[in-house]
Amino acid sequence: MTDVVESVDVEAPAGTVWLALTDWERQGEWMLGTQVRVTEGNGRSVGTRLEAVTGPGLGFAPGIGVTDPMEITAWEPPVRCTVRHLGSIVRGTGSFHVHPRGPHRAVLVWSERLELPFGPLGRLGWPVAKLPVALGLKLSLRRFAAFAHTYEVGG
Repeated sequence: MTDVVESVDVEAPAGTVWLALTDWERQGEWMLGTQVRVTEGNGRSVGTRLEAVTGPGLGFAPGIGVTDPMEITAWEPPVRCTVRHLGSIVRGTGSFHVHPRGPHRAVLVWSERLELPFGPLGRLGWPVAKLPVALGLKLSLRRFAAFAHTYEVGG
């Protein structure tokens, strides 16, 4: 298992941050190279199933990417959402936590506790892969901060 944790300050109320964060179908607007969709349930409760597809092929070469099926295991609006990654490559848990910092600011913390794929090869490769993964999360969170700052429900 390995842990990755990143956070970002957001100039928006915590409730707005939560709504922007859990607008699953729009996550592709801020999450690098990723499209997310609800595959089962209402998208707003424990048991909901989501599917993320991440890869360079999005928009250029459909079918190239990693599919990450997930299930929401904790739903505590407007504070925390936890998912269990169910795929063959991405396995483990991911959590989003929203921390209010006054009426017009919040901090979003994104954490992942992942089982490394590919056995010993994955463990050997993780020190090399960890930096690009962390940089991708940081960039996605910076993009999220801008997205949430201007977020409008139904926008």
